[in-house]
Amino acid sequence: MTEPLLLAKDVTAGYLPGIDILTGCDLELAEGELVGIIGPNGAGKSTLLKALFGLVEVRTGTVTLRGADISNKPANELVSMGVGYVPQNRNVFPSLTIEENLEMGLYLRPKEFKERFEFVADLWPLLAQRRKQRAGGLSGGERQMVAMSRALMMQPSVLLLDEPSAGLSPALQDQSFLRAREINATGVSIVMVEQNARRCLQICHRGYVLDQGYNAYTGPGEELLNDPKVVELYLGTLAQA
Repeated sequence: MTEPLLLAKDVTAGYLPGIDILTGCDLELAEGELVGIIGPNGAGKSTLLKALFGLVEVRTGTVTLRGADISNKPANELVSMGVGYVPQNRNVFPSLTIEENLEMGLYLRPKEFKERFEFVADLWPLLAQRRKQRAGGLSGGERQMVAMSRALMMQPSVLLLDEPSAGLSPALQDQSFLRAREINATGVSIVMVEQNARRCLQICHRGYVLDQGYNAYTGPGEELLNDPKVVELYLGTLAQA
């Protein structure tokens, strides 16, 4: 059996001493996969993403990348190892231009800027047209575009997306899901946390339903989308189109 690209095993993690948000959580990501994480508010979805990226302490359990233990490694080391992370909030440098934001994403390999800029500009042509505009003047959807592009500048093998459709109009939400699929099609493996559960399960290869810090259900996205228990317990309130 092929070893997972990214593997979280029995992870316990939290923000405050003695209070665990994740209580024995598992996650597998294979090469080329798009994995979705859904669940009610407070289930630990974003906490899991932050634990994978070294922003929340993993108290017990392990996180491995290609078999190597990366539990609690600093975020900058993970970036150099090929892991990108796009937070939901405060995801751009507002005083910097679009171009400068993308330069920050490639500070470890500045000589590759032209090549990587062309790559992300193919995904979002608006970047090239408005590269000198300050990010603080962008809309929420445009900021999300810049944040995802900055994470892609280092050519990651794994991209962690925290609610990429949050706060966007329905039309822009749909664009964010289409872009996630396009990025995945270029060979980037993706773990995506989403509140738009139905849309997330429609595009992901496999999904995890988190509830109270552990995996309540897991399986192919299409199967979860049609699982009566998942529909009854979660999709009724989480599946807003």
